[in-house]
Amino acid sequence: MTDREQYTPGPACGAQVRKDRGQNGEDKWTLILVRELRHSPEKVWQALTDPAHLREWAPFEADGSLGTIGTTVKLTTVGAPTPRVTETTVTRAEAPEALEYKWGGFDMRWELKAFGGGTRLTLWINIGHRFIAMGAAGWHICFDVLDRLLSGTPIGRIVGPEAMKFGAWQRLNAEYAKQFGIETPNWRPLAPQKP
Repeated sequence: MTDREQYTPGPACGAQVRKDRGQNGEDKWTLILVRELRHSPEKVWQALTDPAHLREWAPFEADGSLGTIGTTVKLTTVGAPTPRVTETTVTRAEAPEALEYKWGGFDMRWELKAFGGGTRLTLWINIGHRFIAMGAAGWHICFDVLDRLLSGTPIGRIVGPEAMKFGAWQRLNAEYAKQFGIETPNWRPLAPQKP
C-alpha cells in the first residue's frame, strides 16, 4: 500500500470564519486556516511561491513565481470542469513572512511565523458563505499534502473532485460545517472515473 492509499486526514481543526461588510455593504466571508508545520519558514515560503512546489500540493498551478511583489502570474485552477485561468499580481511578498495576491477574484493572504522549530502558517481567503466548510475541508487536505511534501514523503496533489472522492473529505466537510454553525449540502462522494 502506498503512502497516498494510507492517507487519512485528521479531525477538523485550526479554522475560523469571519464575516465583514464589503465595499458595497454586502456580506464578505473570510476563511482563516492555521497549520503548524515542522519545517522552516524559508522552506514553507518556497512551497508557497515556487511553481514546481505548488504543482505538488496547491489547488492551482502558477506559470511563474509568486515570490516577488509586482509580478503578474497566471493561476490555473486544477480539477475544475473547465479550466479557469486567473491573472493575478502579487501585492505583497515579504520572504519568508507574508504573501498576498488574488485567486479567481478572492483575496489570499499568507502569513508565516517561526514557531517551535517550524512554521505557523496562516491563510486568510475570501470565500462564498455556502462554500466555507468545503473550502476548509479542501485546504485541510492541501495542507496535509504540503506537510508530507516538505517532509520528503510526497503523496501527490489531492484537490477538487478528486479530494471529494475521499470519504474523509465528506467527514471534514461535515465537521467544519458543525464547527462554523452552518448547514452544508449533503454532498455525495463522486464516483471514480472509468478510463
